[in-house]
Amino acid sequence: MSTAHILFNRDASVLVSNFLREQPFTQLGVVVDNNTKSHCYSQVKDALPTHSLVEVNAGEESKNLETCTQIWQQLTHLNFDRHSLLLVIGGGVLGDMAGFCAATYKRGVNFALVPTTLLAQVDASVGGKLGIDFLHFKNQIGVFQEPVATLISSSFLKTLPERELRSGFAEVIKHCIIADKEMWDHIARKSLIEQDWDQLIAHSVNIKKKITEEDPREQGLRKILNFGHTIGHALETHYLAMDMRIFHGEAIAMGMIMEGFIAFEKGLLSEVELTSICRFISSIFTMTKQPFNYTQVVGLMTQDKKNKGDKILMALPNGLGQAVWDQEVSAAEIRDAFKHYESL
Repeated sequence: MSTAHILFNRDASVLVSNFLREQPFTQLGVVVDNNTKSHCYSQVKDALPTHSLVEVNAGEESKNLETCTQIWQQLTHLNFDRHSLLLVIGGGVLGDMAGFCAATYKRGVNFALVPTTLLAQVDASVGGKLGIDFLHFKNQIGVFQEPVATLISSSFLKTLPERELRSGFAEVIKHCIIADKEMWDHIARKSLIEQDWDQLIAHSVNIKKKITEEDPREQGLRKILNFGHTIGHALETHYLAMDMRIFHGEAIAMGMIMEGFIAFEKGLLSEVELTSICRFISSIFTMTKQPFNYTQVVGLMTQDKKNKGDKILMALPNGLGQAVWDQEVSAAEIRDAFKHYESL
């Protein structure tokens, strides 16, 4: 599996028009949600050739089979054939879902991603993972399929509320912790608004691209990208089921603190390193202390796709700038990590 062509340009309309000029397709479909239609589609609309607009509702709660059915129905009614192209303008939720629809419609049509959130630009749009939520479990149904290209423009970040920008920054932090101590030291000295987004987007994309090229189907090394996600995804799912939604990055920030503590308890992180991680993440994020059912959260972890049999497996930092994967973690270790988090 080859990694998609990733193109950067601060001018979104130039980026998109230059890409489409080189692409053969019979029809062009542009997939947006109600947020990106208002704030992002307008930036590139005049640069697009004749196209059909496919609009869905925004948000994680729409990332399901029902919305996929709406997309497939619209493509069918528009008589899209296998030589069509879908341009997906949106964040990680829309990219995951519309990419999944493209990969399965008529056994696969080409699609390109135009990620509009920091989270999507540094993480979700790279690596070919596509999917939807099912029975409240995140990304339970999905496939691996690369887009023909990922088109990244930092200009879209100006449309984001600060909470959304902060959420995406969690994945930047993760990439530094697991793969680049020097960049960790660099970002940890700055506040959110002082970060250089063009530099950090390119840095994160390079890390994820390198890892996913080496391990495209997550058999080994790629699992380190899941640091913070075993606990984070379980919390995200738990709060979603309780109608108390928290952002993905907020859940991952919580997960990194807790899984960092587990790494410390296993002798993989020093106390100084753990303190550094907890202090910086806490300075960026207002830590969610909403009530949760511990037993239910651990139960959700047993559904994690990285597990083997009844063993909960995690990716954990091995010092700052490195990580290990398939680390078996007990319910007692997880409970201690939750207690640590609650004590902060």
